[in-house]
Amino acid sequence: MHVQEWLDTVPAVAVYAVVALVIGVESLGIPLPGEIVLVSAALLSSQHSGINPVVLGACASLGAVVGDSIGYAIGRKGGRPLLAWLAKRFPRHFSEGHVATAERSFEKWGMWAVFFGRFIALLRIFAGPLAGVLRMPYWKFLTANLLGGVVWAGGTTAVIYYVGVVAESWLKKFSWAGLAAAVVIGVASMLVVRRKAKRATQEKEAAEREAVPAAE
Repeated sequence: MHVQEWLDTVPAVAVYAVVALVIGVESLGIPLPGEIVLVSAALLSSQHSGINPVVLGACASLGAVVGDSIGYAIGRKGGRPLLAWLAKRFPRHFSEGHVATAERSFEKWGMWAVFFGRFIALLRIFAGPLAGVLRMPYWKFLTANLLGGVVWAGGTTAVIYYVGVVAESWLKKFSWAGLAAAVVIGVASMLVVRRKAKRATQEKEAAEREAVPAAE
């Protein structure tokens, strides 16, 4: 069933809860379609008087911030073994190459990797756990997490709601177009990250091959 159609069958309170939960779990480190659910709910709020876009944006932001914070705590406690466990459970998302790419981003950008990672589908699941594993100071993580969560979740809700209201006569078509755009953006960002991850893996393997003769 279409995500928006399903959300339309449940009470407004349940919509808020579903959005917060899905985004929170995704931010925690478990791959879920948080962006698609948020876009669908925001579109629904533009045509459903019972769903308040301000409350929706607040719930989405809360889910993002809390989920990332829990992920940070888990990553800080679990350390590298946690990443190895995630790689076994979710090999397509937590492969060695993906982790290496994310680590490079953290080393280069620090707390801003957490902020900008919120806007990239694949990196969204890395930010919290990896920041904990790398023991980023919590105040830095919380600042970037809070800003990124509010800007991404609140901003997405506001933009989609506004467009939905303006294009009310084309709302049904826009619903599909909006979801398609979210999927395309998510897939595109994922492909870019995977390409970098593959390159990082190849460079690491090449470095290891060069290190073996040197050691001998």
